[in-house]
Amino acid sequence: MPIQIALDSLKQAASGTANSATFLRGDNTFVAANVAANSAIASPVFSGTAIGTYTLAGTPTITNPTLTLQSENVSPFIGFRNRIINGAMLIDQRNAGASVTVGMGAFIADRFRAVEVTDGTATGQQSSTAPAGFVNSILFTVTGTDSSLGATQYASIEQRVEGLNIADLAWGTASAAPITISFWVRSSVTGTYCVGLYNSAGNRSYTAEYTINSANTWEQKTITVAGDTTGTWLTTNGIGVLVSFTLAVGSSYQQAAGSWGSTAFAIGTSNQTNLMATNGATFYITGVQLERGSVATSFDYRSFGTELGLCQRYYYKSYSTGTLPGTSTAAGGWFSQNYAANAICIINARWIVEMRNAPTVTTYSLNGTSGKLSDALGTDQTSTATNSGTSGCIAYIITGTLSEANGHFVASAEL
Repeated sequence: MPIQIALDSLKQAASGTANSATFLRGDNTFVAANVAANSAIASPVFSGTAIGTYTLAGTPTITNPTLTLQSENVSPFIGFRNRIINGAMLIDQRNAGASVTVGMGAFIADRFRAVEVTDGTATGQQSSTAPAGFVNSILFTVTGTDSSLGATQYASIEQRVEGLNIADLAWGTASAAPITISFWVRSSVTGTYCVGLYNSAGNRSYTAEYTINSANTWEQKTITVAGDTTGTWLTTNGIGVLVSFTLAVGSSYQQAAGSWGSTAFAIGTSNQTNLMATNGATFYITGVQLERGSVATSFDYRSFGTELGLCQRYYYKSYSTGTLPGTSTAAGGWFSQNYAANAICIINARWIVEMRNAPTVTTYSLNGTSGKLSDALGTDQTSTATNSGTSGCIAYIITGTLSEANGHFVASAEL
């Protein structure tokens, strides 16, 4: 298997053995070198600073200590290569895999929102149907059709990427960096589908087309997008870029593929397949990756704990990971006690991670009742949540003679 190495700079070429090699000189000129099998590639071969891709065919041994190999790909972007959170669809805090009605927008896994604004209907959920190397995907199913879309009607699966996580792309400047989006997809309906990108204002848009060739078959797709050198792209905790995997799109949100444009909120082209026209149609997606550069690298697997923490910046619950909010349970609940009669009993809740902004907080009693907390006898009492911030909030009930408060919290700071 060829080894592909993407480097920001190179002072000397790697040493080792290979059947052939392609090097990028300091003047950004590619030079091919054919060498006999297992012969040495002397170091240095070229000196200078260069950006590019180096390919060594055969089974070379890389001995230069400044290079680190990870599987067959090496990227200079370490630590957060994939800007998509929960791209393997492992985490579903809200639904625990249960099917939900999509409508105007519903999270069908953490950070992934499905939207269906047509005259049809659809459901979405986390699924255990997945390609090799993955455990989960998310599934969009058409339950009511719309074969003739209105101009402003559409259906999609999207993730809104926080501006702080794409600041290094320098979009909106002359130094704008390219990105590569890769993903696995499977659908019962073949044809042309689109990926759409737009900024927080919706006035800079890019659409790209790809083809699902075989029904009900996993296919991996890769799309490279040149960075946008104009427009305003947030590098704050607001929406940096919205990424849409489009399933149907009306004419108002269509734009020609392959270049940046100013069509408001464009997410597809006129060639986009209308998944909503087929009752029972299914669309699965997983392994979603958005990375800086023009080379698609292998999927950036992060530990479950790391991925969960990234998700909890936008949505946190005190319930156990696989427990639905509103479940009647004390497991993981918060507790406070006040020994004064007729007192206010306060729970000081702290979030596990710093949230994106001050979240909207919902309390649940141990009986699973929204807007309540439980007193010492387990009876629901009306609660008040206040002082919500990125690190926590307080909630209280007036306990009377039962000076105890118990319950759960759900906090949402989604984009």
